[in-house]
Amino acid sequence: MVQRFAPGQKLNVGIVGATGVVGSTMLAILKERHFPLASLRLFASARSAGKVIDGVTIEDAASADFSGLDIVLFSAGGSTSKALAPKAAAVGAIVIDNSSAWRSDPDVPLVVAEVNPHALDHLPKGIVANPNCTTMAAMPVLKPLHDEAGLKAIVASTYQAVSGGGLEGIDVLARQIDHVGTRARELAEGGHDDLLPAPEKWAVPIAHNVVPLNYVLGDDGYTEEETKLRDESRKILEIPGLPVSGTCVRVPVFTGHSLSLNLSFERPISVARALELLSQAPGVVISAVPNPLEATGKDPVFVGRVRQDPTVANGLALFVVGDNLRKGAALNAVQIAEALLG
Repeated sequence: MVQRFAPGQKLNVGIVGATGVVGSTMLAILKERHFPLASLRLFASARSAGKVIDGVTIEDAASADFSGLDIVLFSAGGSTSKALAPKAAAVGAIVIDNSSAWRSDPDVPLVVAEVNPHALDHLPKGIVANPNCTTMAAMPVLKPLHDEAGLKAIVASTYQAVSGGGLEGIDVLARQIDHVGTRARELAEGGHDDLLPAPEKWAVPIAHNVVPLNYVLGDDGYTEEETKLRDESRKILEIPGLPVSGTCVRVPVFTGHSLSLNLSFERPISVARALELLSQAPGVVISAVPNPLEATGKDPVFVGRVRQDPTVANGLALFVVGDNLRKGAALNAVQIAEALLG
């Protein structure tokens, strides 16, 4: 892989979307990993400009001059990234973007640090894309299995935390839990539907519920989240046309995305061999019962329940969990920056 900066070089880094849940996690991870900072600038919307975080005054991203920055981490939504990422790249910064804005662009690599860092060799637009947080959790697990046996198809059901919907998603779940809690006895005694919380953000209430319609439906009946899982898996694993059928479900969990994966391969692979490979895979931990509470605040993804899938030839079934705010977003962005440092 081509190193963009000298090992150990101190870099001028910016974070766009610094006041959001992922942006604040990026800031924390830069500190935790002792990233070599020469300077740090923080950017957000105009309403946050002028506030101070850790001694750094927040700048208005829309009017900012990104000159002098080496790397800019973006986590402010697709429209902001579309408008401002080229502006930052034009003055010499490498942009690492957490939104969906650039993931399908053939001139923008879609990178998971443990899986395809070689894609960083080619940055024609000066932009690198982070995958969707659900896709991210699966990639460190799928890569070694694919290298061994040749991945043929994925059937996935996901269990996605509300923090994947940002601070709004967290607030909605917390508010609805309180609503149901104060009316639990009335509901248990056969109370009316109007005692249930009204749907907010998602198609039906999220508290004490699951939502199998995760945002906008496409013409083929798949949602945006399900389409991202398909297209991003193909691009990262470099398997054009890989058949992927996903059902993405939002669940009343604050942090941690889970995936139930049924995989078919070109060549036989035993459970024992799969576990051997996964035990050596970077960024992967084998767990007897992988779950969101175990993964919250942790860097690796957790995998378990590995077993044969008898419904397909050369099939495996397994369960994967990752912290969607860390490895699913902020951590991978920082790891990409570290890779650029060699």
